[in-house]
Amino acid sequence: MQAKKVAVVGGGLGGLTAAALLARGGCEVTVYERSKHLGGRARTTEVDGFRFNLGPHALYRAGAAFRVLERLGVRPTGGVPNQTGSHALVAGRLHTLPRGAVTLMTTDVLSVASKLEVAKLLAGLARIDTRPLGAMSMREWLETRLTRKDGRALVGALIRVSSYCADFEALSAEAGLKQLQCATAANVLYVDGGWSTLVDAVERLCREAGARLELSARVEAVVLQEGGKRVEGVRLADGTVHGADAVVMAGSPADVAALVPGDAVLAREAREAVPIQAATLELGLSALPRPDALFALGLDGPWYASVHSASAKLAPEGGAMVHVAKYLGGADTEASEASLDAVMDALQPGWREKVVARRFRPSLTVSAGLPRATNGGLSGRPSVEVPHVSGLYRVGDWVGAEGMLADASLASAEAVERALAQRAKEPQRRTAGA
Repeated sequence: MQAKKVAVVGGGLGGLTAAALLARGGCEVTVYERSKHLGGRARTTEVDGFRFNLGPHALYRAGAAFRVLERLGVRPTGGVPNQTGSHALVAGRLHTLPRGAVTLMTTDVLSVASKLEVAKLLAGLARIDTRPLGAMSMREWLETRLTRKDGRALVGALIRVSSYCADFEALSAEAGLKQLQCATAANVLYVDGGWSTLVDAVERLCREAGARLELSARVEAVVLQEGGKRVEGVRLADGTVHGADAVVMAGSPADVAALVPGDAVLAREAREAVPIQAATLELGLSALPRPDALFALGLDGPWYASVHSASAKLAPEGGAMVHVAKYLGGADTEASEASLDAVMDALQPGWREKVVARRFRPSLTVSAGLPRATNGGLSGRPSVEVPHVSGLYRVGDWVGAEGMLADASLASAEAVERALAQRAKEPQRRTAGA
């Protein structure tokens, strides 16, 4: 890759990954982060020895993020959630959550007919070709493939926990099923120390590769030339302009549109984006009242609870770090703190006496944009290259045709690396053919 000056706007995990890849490839990279801290939604804070992520985070071991981190030499430590201690939550009561052939046949949340239907679907899940399903909604696919309500409820819950998305009218069946395939292929990893350990590792790689990291540096706009058709650099809030051959914008659709004022295409993408959101309750407990109850998944509602510290180092000795969530979406856009408390009442009766630290977020953005069926699913998402502005790129969990959540973010960072490498070859080809 030819050496180029690249400005990366945003120091979240996606922006840092793009910076590390480009700096390793020979680019002169500067990262501009508007806050005092790197990491974005991958930040982790410590409270009384408990490591609080921003909501429940899981790294899909068969996903793009794991692959890209491995390319960089980052090898996260942690643990895979235990198959034991898992429950289905129905009407406020715990039941056996089907996690394999035996539990599927013994659970009381499915009728005999539904057990056979679900077993057949899950047995063939990995072989489902999701490519033709981009324009089909997740709800339509479930109703087409499963004839019984209880079976749809179980499979729908598995898709929710894999995609963090409860809006099945909007979610593309292609995207939802690919997430479920990814989750079932190799499960997930809860990361020791929280996701800030990933941020720290990629930050270190950026610095080792020569990238400059500027904190408390808010980019006000991308500077364009040639009538707005080519990147010239970035202008900071203090008025200074820094030249660049390419600008990589790592943020939400609204963040990207704000950096290029007056761009109708980017403004429309920002208006049409549908974020994935959740209400979250994070709990640091001195001990678990029920050490054998580690996970609950709602079948009659979009509920989730998981003791992350059972798999990863996130709590002091003897303590427990627990994440509770309600997946929001569609007409269901809010949740009370009391409703999340009730999920914990079912999983861990007596937990209130063990609380050391707690944090409730009524509406946490999990992803800046879900892959919608009306847009054609994953292939209908915006590309990493802004087609009408040369040298302008974007990275995020709403960009590119691969993955959701952190997988999409890091896959798009890798795609920017490929696009800039391809761009560097084009003048050489033109010269050779002249």
